[in-house]
Amino acid sequence: MPTELRDFLMLPYGELEDLNLEAKQQRKDRVAIGKIQEGRLKYLTDERRIKAVTVLFSDLEGRLHMLDYDKKFLLKSADNLTFDGSSIRGFTPQRESDLRLALDWNSFYWGPADVFGPGKVLVFGDVLDRDGSPFAADIRGILKKFAKECYERDGYTLNAANEIEGFVFQGLDAERHYHERGRFDYVNTGGYYHSLPDDPLRMFIDTVAEVQRAMGFENEKDHPEVAPSQFEINYSYGEVVAAADTVQLYKLICRQVATKHGMSVSFLPKPIVGVNGNGMHTNVSVSKGGKNLFWDAAGEEKLSAFGWQFIDRTLTHGNDTCLMLNSSVNAYRRLDPHFEAPNQIKASAVARGSMAQHAGRSPRGRTRRQPVHGDAGGLQDRSSGRHQRRQEPASGRTLPTRQHLRCLDELPQRRMDDEAARRRRQGTVCRAQTGQRRPLSAPAGHLRESSRSPVPPRSVQPVSLEPVLAGVDARSPALLRRTPAARQRTNARGA
Repeated sequence: MPTELRDFLMLPYGELEDLNLEAKQQRKDRVAIGKIQEGRLKYLTDERRIKAVTVLFSDLEGRLHMLDYDKKFLLKSADNLTFDGSSIRGFTPQRESDLRLALDWNSFYWGPADVFGPGKVLVFGDVLDRDGSPFAADIRGILKKFAKECYERDGYTLNAANEIEGFVFQGLDAERHYHERGRFDYVNTGGYYHSLPDDPLRMFIDTVAEVQRAMGFENEKDHPEVAPSQFEINYSYGEVVAAADTVQLYKLICRQVATKHGMSVSFLPKPIVGVNGNGMHTNVSVSKGGKNLFWDAAGEEKLSAFGWQFIDRTLTHGNDTCLMLNSSVNAYRRLDPHFEAPNQIKASAVARGSMAQHAGRSPRGRTRRQPVHGDAGGLQDRSSGRHQRRQEPASGRTLPTRQHLRCLDELPQRRMDDEAARRRRQGTVCRAQTGQRRPLSAPAGHLRESSRSPVPPRSVQPVSLEPVLAGVDARSPALLRRTPAARQRTNARGA
């Protein structure tokens, strides 16, 4: 059909950015949802060039799903949108298939027509059960409810910002066709911060950054990452639900742009052996009345007691968090200490292998929390003094002190360093299941073998807290203190 016969919405990037930033500010100012809904419905009614509304939601595994509703139908049936939940893995059985979608008018986006198609706008939806109650498997809905409760009960605003790494490979659907070739092909081998202006990776990054800017991401920086053909594009923080939506849009934009360039994007934790894997670092914070609750100029390492308490709780639940987020064997492939992967349940101001990393040098100083992320939709996050997540205390459980954190920083690190040094001398990488060894110089572009291994390599398993807790004075119910005997044992080991 001749394109001149179509009259669908195609806005310039500058105008798109203005619209999306205005909607983002309304969300940040917590404008009444009724007022926002009224404005969005009026806009859809008046803007004749819009033909459809793309509704987005995520499944239990974090996979993004999209369906288009004709605009005229949606305006008449916005309160009664249904879809087949039995076709979404982890949702409902076939005998109870129907689920409903409630549009979250706060999460409304204008997308570039050359990426998402002309005449369309995007909005995220809340998944509801047949009776209209929140659906139990809608993780976004659970996060939204928790954030709302924190604000209404304590006045806390939960913020987050992500630093998402990914690979760009040659060819379309490279992951799907991997079994045919047995390798991935790089589009660039320049490495960290290094690529030519017209390099395919640089052009990909520039295009994605332009789309993100138009959609109100408020970009900060973008660059090639350490591994060949790897990238990272950073953007500003936002309220935690908006940040979760942005993660999904980020990956969607990257995949769409790569496809248009005849390439593929992979967010697998460890798609290639011998080089750094992918991380999705999430900086999170809690603020109240516009004040960062983790900054304290007089606090230890510039962190407030609230910030230290967060780190304590993070480490207390470290094993559980890693178990939940390591949902695939490929996630364990990334735990190799040679490639900057977090593999120790401890806190540190400098060690990148720590679960929690803090740097309180300014009111925007951060505390990184980074349990290893799971599969392609998984998570490796960092809690930052600038952006940090609030967690409820575990009922009836005591929390580790900063002495505990420092003790964790001393003892397991020594064992990990010794093991890493031994493996470097041998020039080998252990295979998880068979105990066989592969030279470190294995050709790039190949997945690590033994992909059906149920456990990670021994040398990179999460560190147990038992050696530390064995030296804890249990007489203190509120804080864990190390006994003199425990301190003597630590000194003896260090000698």
